[in-house]
Amino acid sequence: MGGVTDVDAALTSAFSAEWGRVVATLIRLTGDFALAEDAAQDAFVAAARRWPVDGVPDRPGAWLTTTARNGALDRLRRATTEARKLREVAAMDALELHGHVAEDPADGTGSAVTDDRLRLIFTCCHPALPLEARVALTLRTLCGLTVPEIARAFGVGEAAMTKRLVRARQKIAQAGIPYRVPADDVLPERLDGVLAVLYLLFTEGYSATAGPGVVREDLSAEAIRLTRVLAELVPDDSEVHGLLALELAHDARRAARTDAAGELVPLEEQDRARWDAGQAADAAAVLDRARSLTAEPGPYLLQAEVAVRHATAATPEATDWAAIAAVYARLAHRAPSPYVELSRAVAVAMADGVDAGLALLDELGASGGLDGNHYLPAARADLLRRAGRHPESAEAYRAALTRVTNDAERRYLRRRLAEVS
Repeated sequence: MGGVTDVDAALTSAFSAEWGRVVATLIRLTGDFALAEDAAQDAFVAAARRWPVDGVPDRPGAWLTTTARNGALDRLRRATTEARKLREVAAMDALELHGHVAEDPADGTGSAVTDDRLRLIFTCCHPALPLEARVALTLRTLCGLTVPEIARAFGVGEAAMTKRLVRARQKIAQAGIPYRVPADDVLPERLDGVLAVLYLLFTEGYSATAGPGVVREDLSAEAIRLTRVLAELVPDDSEVHGLLALELAHDARRAARTDAAGELVPLEEQDRARWDAGQAADAAAVLDRARSLTAEPGPYLLQAEVAVRHATAATPEATDWAAIAAVYARLAHRAPSPYVELSRAVAVAMADGVDAGLALLDELGASGGLDGNHYLPAARADLLRRAGRHPESAEAYRAALTRVTNDAERRYLRRRLAEVS
């Protein structure tokens, strides 16, 4: 049996790796979102109590799933004697004969999906729910993101996000939405919501909105894993492959995004020897596959074009900023967004000079599209720093510091502020 620190590390690792699996499996077995989350939470509480005494089990995921299943079974037995619930109890009792929770690949839907977490994504992404509700519900239920994390990802307040999640659960109950994977012939119609879930999941992992660190590797790794499975499931969709290429290209640079002390390292200062060249090559190959599938690139494919150019540039000077700015212009036309305009402004500044980029940032600021977050003043501060306009740069850094929520980003902005003060 390891020490307290070892047990704490095991619990943290188990939550990252197993929360979604446990909840998704219980939803498949019970059809009850609330019951699944409650039973999973109870299982992790039990682990925190028992593992320091009994030791970390050889298979933490199996221990948690069995404990959660037994807890759900007890809750069902106590809660009701309705025939439907009794059938659920009988089904779960049968599972106890085998001592584990097995997959149910033959669910009668004509679907190739066999991963419980993907089943849950498609269920949460049912078209009866608004797109934002689908994404939010999946991030909360499947991935274990907190309400504040999801609220920041959506750019809304915590109270508003709580209401959105409650309404989504009520809609599922009232509409009788089943825990079911759509048949293969209608899967493409349901992809938009699934891709949005995976994109936000990866983004939160790659650039955490809050907390002490820059990255949450567990989230980005889960997004990549699920996107790979989805690419196998829907092999001829360019946007699925585009998203996978985007994730792989960004993740190839992960090791160099922070230094030994966990401090943020900007792109041009990163040690490219620490980049995963093999994964960058994989991203380029997946991007080639995505390109071959369409003559009209979608937003994920276009973002992958940018990410792969960065991940395969041997030096900062080798980065083709003009080409990147052109891709952002296409992306702004295809999927307008203030974040795209911000990225385009930075690329234009690198390609055509700081003044050209600042002019675009001024236009973006006038539109009010990024009011309330730190990205616009931080970008403006950086361009002003490059131009040697230090007093204006310092003012912009101070504005960014009043809005940033991630601790590592806050420290980075403070370091930059000190340089220009």
